[in-house]
Amino acid sequence: MDKTGILLVGHGTRNADGTRQFFELERHLSDLVSPTPVTAGLLEFQSPSIPEAWNTLLSQGVTHIHVAPLLLFAAGHAKQDIPDILAECQARSRQVMFDQSRPLSRHSAIIDLAIQRLNTALASCQHSPERTAVIMVGRGSHDPCAKADMLVLSEIISHRSFVSEVITTFYAMTEPRLPDTLQAAAVSGRFDTIVVQPHLLFEGRLYQAILDQTKEAAERHPALQWITSGYLGPDPLLAEAIANRTGMH
Repeated sequence: MDKTGILLVGHGTRNADGTRQFFELERHLSDLVSPTPVTAGLLEFQSPSIPEAWNTLLSQGVTHIHVAPLLLFAAGHAKQDIPDILAECQARSRQVMFDQSRPLSRHSAIIDLAIQRLNTALASCQHSPERTAVIMVGRGSHDPCAKADMLVLSEIISHRSFVSEVITTFYAMTEPRLPDTLQAAAVSGRFDTIVVQPHLLFEGRLYQAILDQTKEAAERHPALQWITSGYLGPDPLLAEAIANRTGMH
């Protein structure tokens, strides 16, 4: 009888807080799917690598691995980088089968978590919802599917919030870019409060860069209220989405 395990794949970061949060999420996932074994592997910068995590599962007698990429949208990592590494792993252990779950995308738990972060930010809003804009910031990708996915997510957030407008923008690699979006919202005359919501998993360089760009906009337009929400973080809801994508919860 097959013994299944989960290989949680993260991107990897040089940020100590982001690293700690990734492994905290691994613990949440392990608790959720226990006694199914869970190991974490990272694409770059850190150990354990994906092959190291694969071998850890094999040492526990696992014969079928559910690979769970910790990715919000489908782009190069999900479509090429991770499958290439997994193919090399399986070539060295042909008795082991694996499947790769799709990115978290618009899973209901991800939407619920994003709404929680937004509502926390809106609690400090000093103006009416009709004069409040939410700017959803995605990492950005050259992949048009990832961009489209982010736009649909923002539309869902819009329908579940009471603010005047939810605007989608990106940090890099695709348009519109965050500084341009912040400037356009600030000078439109339609908003008194602008809430910037980074749709990111953990602490890291990107989150800090978004905070910096928002601070620069706030300094240029001090008459407006500027609020930045938190990232998704190692929340049990995130673990729930991962487990559900693998079919283990």
